[in-house]
Amino acid sequence: MTTAAPDRILAAIGLRLLSVVLFAMMNVVIKLSEQHRAALGEILFFRQVGASLLISSIVLSGPGWRSVGTKRIGTHISRAILGLTAMAFSFTTIVTLPLAEATTLGFTVPIFATILAALALRETTGWHRWGAVIAGFAGVLIVAQPGSAHFPLWGAATGLLGAFGTAAVSILLRQITRTETALTTVFWFSTLSLVPLSVVYTFVARPHPVEVWLLLAVVGLIGGLAQLAMTSALGLGPVSVVVPMDYSSLLWATVFGWLVFGTLPNAALWIGAPVIVASGLYILWRERVRHVIRTLEEVQ
Repeated sequence: MTTAAPDRILAAIGLRLLSVVLFAMMNVVIKLSEQHRAALGEILFFRQVGASLLISSIVLSGPGWRSVGTKRIGTHISRAILGLTAMAFSFTTIVTLPLAEATTLGFTVPIFATILAALALRETTGWHRWGAVIAGFAGVLIVAQPGSAHFPLWGAATGLLGAFGTAAVSILLRQITRTETALTTVFWFSTLSLVPLSVVYTFVARPHPVEVWLLLAVVGLIGGLAQLAMTSALGLGPVSVVVPMDYSSLLWATVFGWLVFGTLPNAALWIGAPVIVASGLYILWRERVRHVIRTLEEVQ
């Protein structure tokens, strides 16, 4: 059993933290774009255009087009459909809710991934992880406060649907990454998603002042850089070390929400968010324990 070198782990953590900051900045620009009357379809289109141009430039300047060749185009199409749907729900949540609340709902991804792994992959899931799932949803109820006027129910629904879609993508990626590189996966997702988004864009495109076009361009640029940093981090360090860094996004969402939009989370979020984060971290820890046990059994 081999372990990653310390310098690679530090680089992985650094890249993941960088991706967290970049995604938080992207969310701010998404919200500003919507406030300046950019349609959701426009924001999604420019997000993927930026990522596609960035990845394509990396491919052209380095390994070349052959490096992203694939024999699993059908699987990449499925990934693009799932990923694009999840992104649409997540972006809707960002423009509907305050940044901290929208970010916290995204922390339910490990919870949904546990459920999907048990149902779709028939993975054995013990009471430890099921207990974490129940605790995580209790945290969601604390944050969302259903039946109150805390924040729009539609925003909570799209946030959870976005997290569910992201979890489904993570399950699919377990299959894809057995034969495909991270660069290939990101390239096909960015490129294939532009097909339906181009159609959507023709219907929702509208004239904008120069500053709005700049905001949309920044969404694409920052989004592409964040996606590249996130993917690269997973190539350098184990998931159990890298993914927990994502929870630092709540700090940035709170800071940016206050500085840019003048909003601060209420008491319910400070109570519910730690419950959701703890459940996600516990699920990741149990996954790490199970991986170590399986590895030891294989060695013996």
